[in-house]
Amino acid sequence: MAKRKEESLFCPADAKRPRQESDNFGKDGDEDECTVSLTNCTSTLTEAEVGIIESIHLKNFMCHSMLGPFKFGSNVNFVVGNNGSGKSAVLTALIVGLGGKAVTTNRGSSLKGFVKDGQNSADITITLRNRGDDAYRANVYGDAIVVQQHISMDGSRSYKLKSQTGTVVSTRKEELVAILDHFNIQVDNPVSVLTQEMSKQFLQSKNEGDKYKFFMKATQLEQMKEDYSYIIETKERTKEQMNQGEERLTELKRQCLEKEERFQSIAGLSTMKTNLEYLKHEMAWAVVNEIEKQVNAIRDNIKLGEDRATRLSRKTEEQQVRLNEAEKKYKDIQDKLEKISQEADARTPECRALKADVTAKKRNYHEAEVLYNGSLNEYKALKKDDEQLCKRIEELKKSTDQSLEPERLERQRKICCLKDSLKMLQDQENSVNQEIKQFEKAIEKSKEEYTKIRREELDVKHALNYNQRQLKDLKDSKTDQLKRFGSHVPALLEAIDDAYRRGHFTHKPVGPLGAYIHLRDPELALAIESCLKGLLQAYCCHNHADERVLQALMKRFCSPGTSRPQIIVSEFQNHIYDVRHRATHHPEFPTVLTALEIDNAVVANSLIDMRSIETVLLIKNNSVARAVMQSQKPPKNCKEAFTADGDQVFAGRYYSSENTRPKFLSRDVDSEISDLENEVENKKAQVVNLQRHLSVLEKDIKYNEELLKRCQLHYKELKMEIRKSISEIRELENIEEHPSVDLATLEDEAYENKTKMKAVETRMEQEKQSMEQSKSLKIEAENKYDAIKLKINQLLELADPLKDELNLADSEVDNQKRGKKLCEDKQKEHLDTLNKKKRELDLKEKELEEKMSQARQICPERIEVKKSASLLDKEINQLRQKIQAEHASHGDREEIMRQYQEARQTYLDLDNKVRTLKKFIKLLEEIMTHRFKTYQQFRRCLTLRCKLYFDSLLSQRAYCGKMNFDHKNETLTISVQPGEGNRVAFNDMRALSGGERSFSTVCFILSLWSIAESPFRCLDEFDVYMDMVNRRIAMDMILKMADSQRFRQFILLTPQSMSSLPSSKMIRILRMSDPERGQSILPFQPVTQEEHDHRS
Repeated sequence: MAKRKEESLFCPADAKRPRQESDNFGKDGDEDECTVSLTNCTSTLTEAEVGIIESIHLKNFMCHSMLGPFKFGSNVNFVVGNNGSGKSAVLTALIVGLGGKAVTTNRGSSLKGFVKDGQNSADITITLRNRGDDAYRANVYGDAIVVQQHISMDGSRSYKLKSQTGTVVSTRKEELVAILDHFNIQVDNPVSVLTQEMSKQFLQSKNEGDKYKFFMKATQLEQMKEDYSYIIETKERTKEQMNQGEERLTELKRQCLEKEERFQSIAGLSTMKTNLEYLKHEMAWAVVNEIEKQVNAIRDNIKLGEDRATRLSRKTEEQQVRLNEAEKKYKDIQDKLEKISQEADARTPECRALKADVTAKKRNYHEAEVLYNGSLNEYKALKKDDEQLCKRIEELKKSTDQSLEPERLERQRKICCLKDSLKMLQDQENSVNQEIKQFEKAIEKSKEEYTKIRREELDVKHALNYNQRQLKDLKDSKTDQLKRFGSHVPALLEAIDDAYRRGHFTHKPVGPLGAYIHLRDPELALAIESCLKGLLQAYCCHNHADERVLQALMKRFCSPGTSRPQIIVSEFQNHIYDVRHRATHHPEFPTVLTALEIDNAVVANSLIDMRSIETVLLIKNNSVARAVMQSQKPPKNCKEAFTADGDQVFAGRYYSSENTRPKFLSRDVDSEISDLENEVENKKAQVVNLQRHLSVLEKDIKYNEELLKRCQLHYKELKMEIRKSISEIRELENIEEHPSVDLATLEDEAYENKTKMKAVETRMEQEKQSMEQSKSLKIEAENKYDAIKLKINQLLELADPLKDELNLADSEVDNQKRGKKLCEDKQKEHLDTLNKKKRELDLKEKELEEKMSQARQICPERIEVKKSASLLDKEINQLRQKIQAEHASHGDREEIMRQYQEARQTYLDLDNKVRTLKKFIKLLEEIMTHRFKTYQQFRRCLTLRCKLYFDSLLSQRAYCGKMNFDHKNETLTISVQPGEGNRVAFNDMRALSGGERSFSTVCFILSLWSIAESPFRCLDEFDVYMDMVNRRIAMDMILKMADSQRFRQFILLTPQSMSSLPSSKMIRILRMSDPERGQSILPFQPVTQEEHDHRS
């Protein structure tokens, strides 16, 4: 940075300090790596030779029309004068004239502000000394360099650099910058030029960061730091250029290789033609190879297709066997049910006949009983007649003369009474007979109703048991959803897992299918259950071997007497069938397939196979479903539809669902449990009501039978009384018809009566036997009737579970039919595809023969080809293009060689450049690492020198001071202790008085002057805040430094009078007078004779 080694001004005793080391480069601790020796000696140079200001001349600058020319001495120059006299204008012109910016002067933001009002331009002329060995282009400029600057009203400026003789050497600013760099002139450095505003700001500043910046700028460390950053940025830009160069290098290499290939291709044209012919031969047989591969592939496909056709045929046969088994099972159940129905129907006429027989036997029994009772009454009447005849004979024997008239009259009266009584008895008989018929009808009706209610009770109990099982399954499904499909399902699935782990299954069976499906719309649950029915509980197996293992497991876990879940045997696939071509599509209504989210492809394929769910629509509204399926043509491929109520709708039929709620697919289990509990309670209440009704009917039947017995008994009694009355009437009438009989007649009559009695007794015995026989026949008929009635009821009870089995068997038959149809469709589709492949094979074989014939014409002997025809075709085309290109460019061989050489040279040049850049960046990184270390050491040395100079300058007034540099945080702390007080208790400069602070600041500036290189130093109003004592001391210090540095120029501006200064040839005082109105030149009057002599 410095071109001359600076002589030290002061040399206090024991100036060397012990070296202290620290790891923190930002602190003062290791700043003593370089030692400074201060010697109090005078410079050997008498005056400066280069870079000092010899004169300055201003025209229309600021508020002055003409200032100067000012002749400055080579060492100390004081410019004194009152405010407004133009001191600051001289300093401002010095900054601007040497290329400084307007803002640096703190006098304006633009150069046009320096042009005097009313003028068009301003001019500044500065003369710089240029002598000795360090002169700048001495042979051109001579001993002085004149810098002229012209400032226009628009803020622009121009330069003229003249020699000592006035010849214009240059008008470029770059020449001025080179001159300033050569002389080490820095007009923006506050140490070189400290303006009034900057001086005030620095003196009043309390910011430690500002002091640090001042130090860095004064010592040009800031410029070094900025240069370092700029170099780093330049290095990064160079890296970026290098990366771009590498990318460009790749492209150039490709182009170079293309040019080289093109160059070499000229020599290999014949080789390329030979290669082209060989490629054509290869191409001919490559086509044959590819067709042979296609033929072989088609043959393999046909073979696989035939194998698959065999499997499909076998599967169709197996499906037919399962269908036959399902139909046989259905027929067996139907036969059983029909047999039961036929047996019940067959027993119905017998039951009716037995009922009629019972009625006839009852009638016969009653008739026999009536005959027996009539004979008994007749016998009793004959016996009574016999007693009366015997009595009469006795009386006649006693008395032959007696009167019979009163007795006849008495008999007639008795006959009349008996006939009246007989009529009443006959009326009662008719009434009782009607009552008996009514009771018999009531009893029969009650029994029929009892039978009906009894059957209804059995149905309700059956439904109640079913609902209770369903309720139990639902409650179990809250903890395990699989129990919804049956209480045995979790255990069965566990057994399936265990068997699969043991290797008993080829593929693990999938099921129950309902566990793998989820509804997109919960309202369609009943519709989907009505469609899928038993498939929801079904299982899928990969083959029949797995089916047999699963059947064995089901036999263990399914309860005896219950139907086992269906097992579907179909080869497992990992993808769902593509059914888009045969599925139904409707813009409003989904199919069962689209309404379900199915987790497993096997489940989806099974439902498609077994139920064709892609063709079944789901329509919530019943009337809309009828309209879609029946009122208009059904959608394409649609066979049936289901409603939200579970009803099944065909094109010409409609079947209502027996179920009211879903069993397996309902999401709201709690609601289903609640509904089922309510239904169970309703069923229980219904059973209780039916049982109560049956009890009432039983009581009614018993009561009516009791009344019937009473009526029958009463009827018998009435019959007996009627017979008795008739007998008595006959007896009285007979007595009256033979009013006068003799004893012999009576005896004959008595004999005859006895004979009748014997005959009646004999007949009565026969009638009694007949009555007993009729009674036994009646009881036997009643027993037969009750037995056959019970048998019929038992048969009807057996028919109910068979009906359920018949429904399941019917569903199984439907499933097997659909499975068979699907297999047949697959088989037909596969056979069509197979036949198509065979036709394709025939065509390919013909094509193969043609291609082989063509290939033999091109190349008679078959060659082995490893490349594909497409690749060979591509190579042939490329080779043809190359040959054509070579033919087209064959006449310009020199041009091809020249392009190749140019491309190669460009590539090599760029490659060398990239290599050079890489080496440069590597070397730059090493240099910058070394320079940064050197920069840190240089900064530490300057910091230590500044501290030593500062301490030395403060000691002249018995002050103590301390400077702390924090390079990390970029702060400078200055502490000063005035007088001989405690040296430990340093005060911050903010605690000092104005004069003390100004003195300390001057010491700081002088310290910077001691370590900073510059040919001249300008200071504006440095003593503005000092008292007389501090001003005197500061002045002495400045003069003493100036005396020790006679090779430097000092220009000091002050409003104070410098009359107290000592006379010296090295000191020149330029006093400026207050300008008058219209004055254009301000004269300077030398203070000493020496100055006058020097100027002259």
